[in-house]
Amino acid sequence: MEKLLNEQVTGQIQQAFAELQQPVQILFFGSQTECDYCNETQQLLSEVSALDERVHLSVHDLQTDAALAAQYQVDKAPAIVIAGKDGETILDLGIQFSGIPSGYEFSTLINDILLASKRDSGLGNETREFLKTLKQPLHMQVFVTPT
Repeated sequence: MEKLLNEQVTGQIQQAFAELQQPVQILFFGSQTECDYCNETQQLLSEVSALDERVHLSVHDLQTDAALAAQYQVDKAPAIVIAGKDGETILDLGIQFSGIPSGYEFSTLINDILLASKRDSGLGNETREFLKTLKQPLHMQVFVTPT
């Protein structure tokens, strides 16, 4: 199988991953039925996770592993959850992708892995203070279309 990431890109990722602080768990959710880009997404994540021993990948099926998918609020495939890893404990940090992170979204994926390893959002004090004032849960989604 031909690799999706060339030598130049893998070198850049390895350079970025030098900043990893704590282990990261990537949970990939695919599906055996009606799943465009599942195979490519899984291969991409396999290639990325192979670049550093602190980045772990687990592969799950949306139907077979329905309880785990529900735990992470995954309802479509392909889906990616970026979580912290503390020994055997997975720390849900609320970072999730739906679809394949290609194009500009690939750099977002790498950045999210770095953020998860630091266990810090990077938000400024003003934003953190504002978020403390929220009285009810806020569900935020960002939609991107590859064009």
